[in-house]
Amino acid sequence: MYASAELSAQGQALRAPAAIEPPAPADFAWRVLEEIDYGLLLVSPSGALQHANHLARHELSRARFLRLEDNIVVGHMAPQTDEINKAVRGAAQGRRQMLTLRNGDATLHVACVPLFPSFEGRSGSVLLMLARQTGTQNLNVTFFARSHGLTPAEEAVLKALCDGLDVHEIAVSHGVSEYTIRTQVRSLRDKTGINSMRLLVQRVAALPPVVPMSLTNYT
Repeated sequence: MYASAELSAQGQALRAPAAIEPPAPADFAWRVLEEIDYGLLLVSPSGALQHANHLARHELSRARFLRLEDNIVVGHMAPQTDEINKAVRGAAQGRRQMLTLRNGDATLHVACVPLFPSFEGRSGSVLLMLARQTGTQNLNVTFFARSHGLTPAEEAVLKALCDGLDVHEIAVSHGVSEYTIRTQVRSLRDKTGINSMRLLVQRVAALPPVVPMSLTNYT
């Protein structure tokens, strides 16, 4: 009897699930950064890269405005590098900075956010928040489109509306007639239940900045 009870207890012990070690807080933080629809870089006061989410890594790999040089975040030219260094040093001392980096006609706005308040009297890491760029803008429209059963053509029209284009401009860029675009706009109204395109664009702009799963594979 005792032997049977002992074997039963051993069997229960073998079947008991092993305790799962929770991820470290830093690991949670990195995972959160990966899901944000903005490029985010964590740098030291000297500009050394400490972490970058996938959108930021994608921007660095393009080297249009920012790139890595010996693991230091620099601009595509020396004057931009000087601007970045000055802004990062100021943010490390608790002063928020805003940069506008230029490359030809293209621009990239970068917010330099201190991770320590100035009253602590210490310098620390700085978060560089990159503005959304063409090609990554309105990525969360994909979620909105799927939840409302939009066709790919309707989703493309919605993205164009969010980019500030009017019906004529959308028709020209898509190579179709204005009648086709107006038909798709009516379908957008019907499927979303929002009669005003202005309100629809505002609704999309207010969506949480979450990146669709298919776009989390930037290197």
